[in-house]
Amino acid sequence: MWQRVAAAGWRTLLAVGLVCGIGLLPWLTHTDPAHTVLKARSAEREPTPEVLADIRQQLGIDGGPLHVLTGWLGGLVRGDAGQSWISGADVLPDVTRALGASLLLMGVALLVAVLTAGLICARTLRLGARRRLGGRRAGGSLSAVLASLPEFLVASVLATVVGVQLGWLPALGWYGPQWTVLPALALGLPAGAVLGRLLDDLLPGAFGEPWALAAAARGLTGRSVARQAVRRCVPALLPNLGLFVVGLTGGAVAVEQVFDIPGLGRTTLQAALAQDLPVLQAGTLALV
Repeated sequence: MWQRVAAAGWRTLLAVGLVCGIGLLPWLTHTDPAHTVLKARSAEREPTPEVLADIRQQLGIDGGPLHVLTGWLGGLVRGDAGQSWISGADVLPDVTRALGASLLLMGVALLVAVLTAGLICARTLRLGARRRLGGRRAGGSLSAVLASLPEFLVASVLATVVGVQLGWLPALGWYGPQWTVLPALALGLPAGAVLGRLLDDLLPGAFGEPWALAAAARGLTGRSVARQAVRRCVPALLPNLGLFVVGLTGGAVAVEQVFDIPGLGRTTLQAALAQDLPVLQAGTLALV
């Protein structure tokens, strides 16, 4: 119990430290975000000292780092994450909508990953159910290649070939269920290949345990034995599931950028490029 509380407290402290560090970036890096904000708002306007001073006053950064950080944290306690330095809109509704889009994408990607893992393990499950794993060869090279591909490369190929050249599915945007297919495939295929390879390596050991022999002797169907073998392998995969989710979160940044999805990864990336600190802080906090 106390170990869990200590772990949760430590993670909370790290999250707060990360968000505070992001809020202090203009002063830690000795850069003036007024230049970037001015360029994002109006690229034609000259960055005169008067204009930059007026932007600093509008952003509230002329009061110093402590004033900016405490003001943002105080508003966050009240459910107010501030206003965007670029658009002036409230941050929290935009970040919440972006988080919903990312969670939907990750949910569909997890479904794709599970289906991909099932296809990779189908041959081993079929042989194990028939008690013919003696002549089984090692996992195929196709799954190994798929597992090694980065998400942004899969996303670029799918968008170019399937979305643009063949025109089977939309390549850009986020307007309905059909727009989730290609991004989910880009995220789920590599993760599913890794999950499938791990499960495919564990299944022969599960089929060789005494319970499997006893189940076959009692006349249980091969499908029931295969189902139980998968259940026996799930506990060994659980430590890796968290890593898969973290990997999907990181890969979603590139995939959302490629497919122009208004998700949390793309929103946070654009906020970082524009030095829009309120949006960047809220997005980072949601990701953590």
